Amino acid sequence: MKIGYFGDGPWSHEGIDLISRDSELEIVFIVPRYEVQDPILKKWAQKLGVDYLPIKNINSNDSIEKISSYEADILVSMSFNQIIKKPLISLTKYKFINCHAGQLPFYRGCNVLNWVLINGEEKFGVTVHYIDEGIDTGDIIMQEVSNITENDDYASILERATKMCSKLLYKSLISIKNSSVKPIKQSSIDVRGSYCRRRIDGDEWIDWSLSSEKIYNFVRGITKPGPYARSTIDNKLILIHKAQMLENTAKIYKEDPGVILSTTDGILVKTGDSCIKIIKYSFEHEINECVNYLLPGNKFVS
Repeated sequence: MKIGYFGDGPWSHEGIDLISRDSELEIVFIVPRYEVQDPILKKWAQKLGVDYLPIKNINSNDSIEKISSYEADILVSMSFNQIIKKPLISLTKYKFINCHAGQLPFYRGCNVLNWVLINGEEKFGVTVHYIDEGIDTGDIIMQEVSNITENDDYASILERATKMCSKLLYKSLISIKNSSVKPIKQSSIDVRGSYCRRRIDGDEWIDWSLSSEKIYNFVRGITKPGPYARSTIDNKLILIHKAQMLENTAKIYKEDPGVILSTTDGILVKTGDSCIKIIKYSFEHEINECVNYLLPGNKFVS
């Protein structure tokens, strides 16, 4: 089966590695994101001896004509960022498929793995689906779900999701090749589904008036390789890398949210309902310049 491969980043690297090991699957060209033109994908193109095609507008007539010339059986998206329109969707025998880091029909859209943690979900999913003219609305080919533990953060579920997605994509391609796919309409699971907006600069600031649980989920939801949760103290920017929920915390603190309660064992900070422990952080300047700000009674500002 001949594959036209559209992608970017680790998702696409893992996927292409699996596909390239199967002699019955053949990648016939690679299209990177135009803005970054992934150098690792370029190396894969050289290794496989196929064309590497940075295309600014894949939906243009010239682009469709070019893509059509490779006579691919199916087109694949792995973290590709252009909207696919109808002429390209229906160009090949087996259409155009995508692997999405969300348990469709829920968590369509952007920055899904950040949002599942911020929202305190107990599981996350990846889905291989047919691309249609909507955003992440096409029929489901395969889906896999994984539990989220208390120790998970953005980095850990991103690593798992990347591997899950590549394996699920490969399994889906084999199923399509063998004509054994039984597509599932997303509306049969939930009529409306849900969408996530793209997170932007300014979303990183902690609202200390929220509950400890919500702040804990917020911190772990945007930690490395995200931008880190942020606050200020005495006009100094602090990045919160890791926080910890405290068991059996009595709600006796009558203080403003954001006030430092103790620095004996980690930094204990008042929240909207109790308190939370900051156990890893960094400042915009050297830590020794800023330790005097981390004293009981000082206050973080949202």
